[in-house]
Amino acid sequence: MKVLAEIPSRSSADLRTGSLRRSDLEAFDGLLAELGAARTVLMTGTDEHPRRAAVGLAAAAAAAGTRTALLECNLADPGLADALGLANAPGLHEYVTGTADVEAVLKPVAVAGPGSSAATEPLVCVVAGRPSAEAPRLFASDRFAHALAGLRDAYELLVIDGPRLVEGSSLSLLTPRADAALACLGAREPRRLSLPVAGLVIQS
Repeated sequence: MKVLAEIPSRSSADLRTGSLRRSDLEAFDGLLAELGAARTVLMTGTDEHPRRAAVGLAAAAAAAGTRTALLECNLADPGLADALGLANAPGLHEYVTGTADVEAVLKPVAVAGPGSSAATEPLVCVVAGRPSAEAPRLFASDRFAHALAGLRDAYELLVIDGPRLVEGSSLSLLTPRADAALACLGAREPRRLSLPVAGLVIQS
């Protein structure tokens, strides 16, 4: 399976766009080039690797001037809000269950740091919101389909911080909705997967 990018490891859980190093952005710029015309990219994998890759890819795209949205679909174990310093709710869970509207869940994040001079508007994030053990049911709902379609229409690139590889039921619903699904793994993890993906992102 092809490795599309190798991302330098990070010791901090703080993933705010201003904390991304130049080496991070260079790696994600290369990944954007590999993805070509893909407009919806799903990140899955193990541990925190998909979240780090999703934030990095979305930040690199926004820094280059692409209108970008970042959607957290790891409803079983949310963490994007804490990593970016955002409020944990309302989020996707609240929107899909009808307790929050679109305006309440769209959270702008300023793109800062090295390489961000081409950014024309903030990165827009939708965090998962309250944790849920019913992710497959929510992903199969009309409200989720509407949210995904709205984000695809409004932004040039949609990056999804997806469920982890062990959550097969959720991934089976999300993968067909993405133009490209990527598996994000640690450098020493096995690279033979049962899930069909476009390539690997390795955290070295």
